[in-house]
This record gives sequence, structure tokens and C-alpha cells, in this order.
Amino acid sequence: MAFWKKTVTETTTTTTNKGKRKPIWREWLDAGVFAIVAATIIRTFFFEAYTIPTGSMEGTMLVNDFLFVSKLAYGPRVPMTPLAVPLVHNTMPIVGGKSYTEAVEWKYHRIPGFGHVERNDVVVFNYPCGDTVMAEMPESDYYQACRVNGRDNIVNRFKIITRPVDKKENYIKRCIGLPGDVLEIKKARVYINGEPNILFPHSKLNYIVKTNGKMPMGVDNLEMSQMVNNGVYIYNLENDQVDDLKKTPNVVSVDLAEMYPKGVAPADPGEWVFPLDTANYKWNRDNFGPLTIPKEGATVQLTAQNISIYRRIIRNYEGNTLEEQNGKFIINGKEATSYTFKMDYYWMMGDNRHNSLDSRYWGFVPVDHVVGKAWFVWLSYGEGGMLKDMRWKRLFRGIHSLEQ
Repeated sequence: MAFWKKTVTETTTTTTNKGKRKPIWREWLDAGVFAIVAATIIRTFFFEAYTIPTGSMEGTMLVNDFLFVSKLAYGPRVPMTPLAVPLVHNTMPIVGGKSYTEAVEWKYHRIPGFGHVERNDVVVFNYPCGDTVMAEMPESDYYQACRVNGRDNIVNRFKIITRPVDKKENYIKRCIGLPGDVLEIKKARVYINGEPNILFPHSKLNYIVKTNGKMPMGVDNLEMSQMVNNGVYIYNLENDQVDDLKKTPNVVSVDLAEMYPKGVAPADPGEWVFPLDTANYKWNRDNFGPLTIPKEGATVQLTAQNISIYRRIIRNYEGNTLEEQNGKFIINGKEATSYTFKMDYYWMMGDNRHNSLDSRYWGFVPVDHVVGKAWFVWLSYGEGGMLKDMRWKRLFRGIHSLEQ
């Protein structure tokens, strides 16, 4: 009899507990936690939304293009700084400050994806030189600022912070060169392994336009960069505008502009190009290379002339110690005359060639910096905002479609 009573009591209690409804705040909390976890998983391993902030990829990608980037295209990268505020990249909204902690750091690892980076893919990646930034101007290039203004001036004026690889700022460019490729720029044209690279219809270059003294007419959306003199202008043209402009009234000739001739390094440190060694490399943005892009497993001989090309790879990207003593190189405490690369590297450039801060200025992009492949535009509007200046024809179009 006692046994029967105990069983009934337990059963009644259980039923009562099951029937008790959660408070409304608890239901909202559970739903919110689930949504954040689900969104974080999707953002980390499947796809992520990005916005085009500058014109460096015009006219393929436009300012205020909102696009999705596929993490599966090249394989999702496992977070290297896992302890972070969900859905925030590197800075806390409103209050500012870091949105992550480096108390736990994981080594680079990428889950296999659908493929690998291919030449001319539009790629999102972490800015290689973003390991050190000015807190008040995080999107500016710290190293270039130091070259132009002097390191002491920058350090004394700004708060300097460092960032791990996956918390550097995100950039979007076109992958021009793959590991092992030989890249060269001649008169503003890119050559890969001796062959001219594709000129996409909407990518832009500067052209010298000579006229009979009157302004060109008949071509829409012409962007004049400079008037050289009466009748001679520099236009930033999309490639599919060039032939049309040549046929218009008042135009005498249209030729690709070579702003810096071969063998001349810019005098202004702000215009120096990679490897930022004007003594050994008289390169500029229009005449550059030839340069072999490092490939995992490849070995190079180190010299006093070429160390500027590989110094950042050895020390910053691949985590070695490097000392230079009396013309000798000490890597991880041992004298070395050569170096074997541990990772693949890529060469990224903007489609708006003469208005792009890209690999010509800061060099190679390591494979562990690659975030994903630009997928499609889901929202786009112009300067007038969404209500007045929606770009309806760009919505839900893939990147390959937009670049044609």
C-alpha cells in the first residue's frame, strides 16, 4: 500500500512539472540564444554578408553593393580566435574596443571545400598588413602612414593595436596570380606567365584621350580624372567604353595611360610599391616585376637584394625569427642561405586599377588569410539611398554575371 501511494505521488508531481509553462522572458531568451548560435554557425562555415565600401572594384562591384560570400567555395576556415562576441568582426559596436580575446588561439586549419582559389576569382580576404593598426583610423594602412609621416609621429599621435589573422579588416579584390605564377605589369597591363591577363568589360584603367579641343560626346557615364591641357584629358574608363569613345565625334585618339614609365620608382613614399625597396627594385604601379608568387614547398635562395620580397613572409606570415647580420641570414637561430615556403600565396588586384590599394602596394596574400569567394549581390543602391536610388538590375545576380 505504501508503495502504491509513493508511485502515485511521484507521477502527479512529474505531470505537474511538465505542465508548467516557461515564463515569456525565458522563451524569448531561448529563442534568441538559438538564433545567435545558428547565425554564428552559418556565418562561420557557410556564407557571410559583406558590403562594398570603396570603389576599388568598380565597375564589377559598386559601392553599396551588398553581397554574400561563400565560405564553402574554398573550404570554411576554422576560427583562429574562437573567444569572441558573436556576429561581430573585430570591434564592439557603439562602445568600441576589441570584440575578441586572444587568451585562446588556434592554428590555421581549413575544412575541405568545393574547390580552390582560381585565377580571376573575386575573393574576400583578411588584409595582410592589418596586423598592426591605428585604433583611431583602423582602415588606414599603418605601415604606409609610418613611411610617409615617420614612425615616431604615428606612434605618438595614435593608439597602436595588433590583431590576429582572422580579426584583420576584410578586403575584396580579384585574384590575378596563383602560387607559382610569374607576374609582370607592363604599361599598366598585367601579364601572367608571359601572357596578357583577361580584361573584363567593366574593369577600369586610365586612358589618355586626345580631342580636337572639344569635350567627347556620345558615351554615357564618362569619368574624367584630369585635364592635361586643352584637348588632352585622362579618363578612367571601363574597358567596354574604350571602343565606343574612339568612334565618337571630337575624339582623335584613346591610348592606355602610363602614369609611371618603366625603371622609375616614385619619389613619394606614399606611392612606393612592393617590396618597398627602391634601391633594388625600380618598380611602380604601371611597370612592375617580373615577380614569382611563392608556392608551398618551393625554395628560394636568399640574397641581400631579394630579402625585401621575402622578409615579411618569413617573419610575419610563417612565424619564424629572422636576423640579418653582416649580409647573413639567421632563421630560427640558424644561418640560412635559402628558405622553403610553408604556405601558398596569391596576388590580389582591384578592377579599378588606378584607384586600388592592392598587392602592388603590400604584396602577397597568404592562404590562411583567404575568407571566401564573392557569390552574389542581394542588395544594391546608389548615393541617393535605397528609396531613391535602388539598382534593381543588380539584385540577386552572381558575380560572374556582373563582371561580363
